[in-house]
Amino acid sequence: MKSNLKIGIALSGGGVRGISHLGVLKALNEAGIFPNRVSGSSAGAIAGAMYCAGYKPEEILRIIVDTNYFKFLRPAISWKGLLKMDQMEKLFGLYLKENDFAKLKIPLTVAATDIQKGKPVYFSEGEIIKAVMASSCIPGMFEPIFHDEKYLVDGGVLNNLPVEPLDGVCDYIIGVNCNHLPEETNITNMKNLIERTVIMSMNYNVYSRESKCDFFVEAHGLGKYGVLDIRKAPQLFKAGYDRMIQYMEENPKMQELLVAESKSEVL
Repeated sequence: MKSNLKIGIALSGGGVRGISHLGVLKALNEAGIFPNRVSGSSAGAIAGAMYCAGYKPEEILRIIVDTNYFKFLRPAISWKGLLKMDQMEKLFGLYLKENDFAKLKIPLTVAATDIQKGKPVYFSEGEIIKAVMASSCIPGMFEPIFHDEKYLVDGGVLNNLPVEPLDGVCDYIIGVNCNHLPEETNITNMKNLIERTVIMSMNYNVYSRESKCDFFVEAHGLGKYGVLDIRKAPQLFKAGYDRMIQYMEENPKMQELLVAESKSEVL
C-alpha cells in the first residue's frame, strides 16, 4: 500500500552561498529522503533546476566549479545594469537541454520579481532557462530579463524562500536558507556595511516564512562568504552537508520523511 505523503523543499537565494544547498540535498539523499517537489529563488532556482533535471548534487558542484561563469557575461551599455545575462542562455542550455518545465524529473517552481508591478511571480511551466535567469538577475548588477511579457529581476527581492508554491500541496516542507549571518562586532568599511545590510533584509524576507516550514535548516555563518566567491565552493558544499546531517540527528521527526519517501510517488 502506497502513501500519498509528499515532500517539498524550498531553496533560498544567496549567490555562491547557494552551493550549500547541494550539500543539504546530498545529505538528505544519503539518508533516503528525496524531495518530490522543489521551489527556489535565485541561486536556489539554479540548484533546483539542475537537481530536478536529474543531476546529482556532486555533479552540479563539479559543473559549477569547472564552468567559467564570467565568460558568459558581457558589459551592458545601459543604465539598467552593469552586465547582460543573455549569453547565460548558452551556458544553461549545455545542461538543461530540454528547456521545458514539463520535462523535468521532479516538479519545480521558480520565483522571480516583476519589477514594474512590484510583485513576486512564479514559474512552473513553459521555458525553464529564461525563468531561472530572471530568478537570479541581481538588480543593478544585471539588466532585467524580459520574459512572459514582464521585466523580471531576482526572486529574492520579494520572496527569498518561496514556500508558497509548496504550501497546501506538500505534506512536509523543508526550508533551506544559505545566508545565516554571524554576529559582527566591528564593521570596518562601507562595503561590509552594505553587504551585511542587504543580507539582513534578505533574511527578514526568509524568516517571515519560517513558520510555514515543517523543518527549517541553515548552516551557520554562510553570510560571511562573498556572493560571487566561487573559490569557496567546496567549503560551502561541506557546510550545507554537515549542517543537514546535524539537523537530522537533532530532529528525529525527520524519520517520518524516510517512511514517506520510501512509499510515495513523485507528483
